[in-house]
Amino acid sequence: MDGTEPQARKGRKYDQVIAGALEIFLRDGFEGASVDDIAKASGVSKATLYSYFPDKRFLFMEVATSQCLRQADDAILTIDQSRDPEYVLTRAGVSLLGILFSKLGLQTFRVCVGEAERFPELAHEFYRTGPMRLRGELIKYFVKAMAREELVIPNCELAADQFGELCKARLWPEFLFGIRNSATDAEIRDVVDEAVETFLARYAAK
Repeated sequence: MDGTEPQARKGRKYDQVIAGALEIFLRDGFEGASVDDIAKASGVSKATLYSYFPDKRFLFMEVATSQCLRQADDAILTIDQSRDPEYVLTRAGVSLLGILFSKLGLQTFRVCVGEAERFPELAHEFYRTGPMRLRGELIKYFVKAMAREELVIPNCELAADQFGELCKARLWPEFLFGIRNSATDAEIRDVVDEAVETFLARYAAK
C-alpha cells in the first residue's frame, strides 16, 4: 500500500464475499486462507472477488472490522447508563473479553501485530472499530456515574484504559503466546470479577 488507502467496492455480492471470506479465515487463518477457497465459499469468481477487494490483506480487514463492529455494538448494548458501576463494569468486561478471545479477534490481533510496520492502518482500523468504541461508551458511563456520586475518577480516559488492562490479566498473555486457545465462561468471569473489584477499590465513591 502506498499511503492511499484502498476502498472496497460495495455491490450486490459484497455481503456474499464477506460471508464466504469469514468462513475460510475462521477455518484456515489468514496465512492459510487461499483466494481460490474464498472465491469458492463466496460463490463468485476470483475476478469478481478482486473487483470488490484489491488483495487478501484488505479483504481480511474488511471481514475483521465488520465482525468487530457487530461485536462492539452488542457490547455497547450491555452498558446501561442508568445502572450501578458493578453491574455495568462486569458486563462490559465480559463483552470486551468476548471480542478479544473470539477466534477471529485473536487472528486479527496477530495479523495486526505481524503487519504493523508495513501496514499500520490494519491495527488502527481494528482498534477504531472495536475496542475504541467500547472505551468511548465506558467513558460516557463514568461521567454519568460521577454525576450520581457513584464514582470519583480524576481522568476518565485513563480509567477506561486501566479497566481494559485489568480485564486482560493472565488470560490474554496465555492466548497470545499460544498457551491456551480457549477460556471457559467461569474463567472469564473470575478475571472480570477481580478486575471490577480492583477498579472499584480505586474509584468507587466512599
